Amino acid sequence: SSKIRNVEVQSVDGIAVLEDCIGFSLTKTISKVEEKLKKEVLADYQDDDIIPRAGNEMGTEAQMRFLKAKLRVTQEDLANVVFECRKKDDENQNLETRLKDTEDENTKLQRTISLQQSQTEKYKMLSQEANKKTEELQQEVTALEKVLQ
Repeated sequence: SSKIRNVEVQSVDGIAVLEDCIGFSLTKTISKVEEKLKKEVLADYQDDDIIPRAGNEMGTEAQMRFLKAKLRVTQEDLANVVFECRKKDDENQNLETRLKDTEDENTKLQRTISLQQSQTEKYKMLSQEANKKTEELQQEVTALEKVLQ
């Protein structure tokens, strides 16, 4: 624990810090890990040690190199996760756009259907009126034929 604290005080040069991550703070992460170590929550998990058992025999320089390498790997993993998140966000955005376009098209088609249904009703009424008129005219023709005979 004291070795880790000494390591944190020293500067870490040559490490690419991913500044693009929203809500990610290395300081917060380190303080959370320190709190867990203080509470000895991680004591039960031998496999989750930051520095392996052989690291206790390492010097400060070796521990620094090890931690820098571990940090790089973690940052690469984080960068990959961020990349995948952005990729999924882009995909979601594309799907949302397609959904909106589809909903707009659906609304247009519903309006067209409604208009066509109203036109169909109008033509049915006109057809019924024309049939009624035709029937009246047919009756009139029949009556006139009787008169002419």
